Parts: sequence; structure tokens; C-alpha cells
Amino acid sequence: MTLRDYLNAMPVVAILRGLSPDEAVDVAAVLVAAGIRIIEVPLNSPDPFVSINRIAVAHGDTCLVGAGTVLRAEDIDRVADAGGRLVVAPNFNVAVVSRARTLGMISAPGVQTPTEAFAALDAGADGLKLFPAEIIPPKAVRAMRAVLPTDTIVLAVGGIGADNMTAYRDAGVDGFGVGSSLYKPGMTIDDIGARARALVAEALSQPADA
Repeated sequence: MTLRDYLNAMPVVAILRGLSPDEAVDVAAVLVAAGIRIIEVPLNSPDPFVSINRIAVAHGDTCLVGAGTVLRAEDIDRVADAGGRLVVAPNFNVAVVSRARTLGMISAPGVQTPTEAFAALDAGADGLKLFPAEIIPPKAVRAMRAVLPTDTIVLAVGGIGADNMTAYRDAGVDGFGVGSSLYKPGMTIDDIGARARALVAEALSQPADA
């Protein structure tokens, strides 16, 4: 499946910053039960490659699992070895995108401007992560969307929650990366599940005139 396929099924990317290996399988299970199909473990989490591996073993057949905050090309091989297939970064680094492409992995680098966006696409990025979205208002997203190739996958990440998904969706994004609105270390499984279900419901809601 492609990144587009996963986002068409559910346009929410779960960003599990701070996740520990001991809770990885349980947290992933409650997210999958809510309908989420893309799970990202940032590399500045405790033992991230272990968590990625455990989630990939448990859910890799139905979910796109991988790493976030990937800043160095050399880390991509470790993500692949752990069973991850997704590489997400807060920035655009041509070496990171290139290495992911070489290994047949899906990459979504972080961009803020059209210049960065087109450079990332030229390098072979599968999607663009607009980050941090909280400083890129929907009006700016709409303007950028107007000049990007129509098939470009655009994700809004950073400050995204159930309260602002509609505005970004209406501006043309294809999906939402959700971090602290969904998961923080110390949350209970029940709390994570409730937040996941609320985000999924909002992500799948349609405008009243649709």
C-alpha cells in the first residue's frame, strides 16, 4: 500500500513521542482498534527502534509503522532493520529523503515554504509534512496547495487537534499528524483510546454541505 492508500483509509498519523518499549504494543493496539493505520515513533523517544520493532511485528501487516524526527540518513537503515517503513522528519534533508527512497521506504520531510516543498518533491519525497502547522495558518496552506502538483500529499503536523482539523482539511491537507493531543507519556490506555476515537471521528466527519 502507498502513503495515499493509508491516508485514504484514515487520515490520522499517530505521533508517539516519548513512548517506551514496555507500553508500545498496548498503545498501538488501542490506536489500531480506533481505526488509526499510521504510527510514528520519534527517534528521540526511549529505545525507539525497539518500540518500532514491537509495533511492526504486532501490526505491520495492516499499519504503516515507522520513525519520526529522523535527522540523519544513517538512522534510516536502523529503522528498516526494526521493521519500519516510514521516515518522517521535522526538516528537509536531501540525504534522508534519498536514503529512504533507496531502501524503498516512505518519506515525509518537514517543510514550511514553497521552496522547501518543491525541493523535497524533487528529491523524491512521498509526502510533505507542514511543520509546525500552528504557525502555518489554513490560509497559507491553501495558497501553497494552489501551486503544488495536484497529487502532492500534504500533512498538517504540530498543534493539530480535533478543534482545528476541519479548517486544515478545508484548506487542502490530506492528513494530520497528531502528537500531544493523542499521546503523552503517563497517559492511561483508556485515555489514549478515548482521544484516538475522538480524533478519528473528527477526521472522518464531513462538512454539512458535503
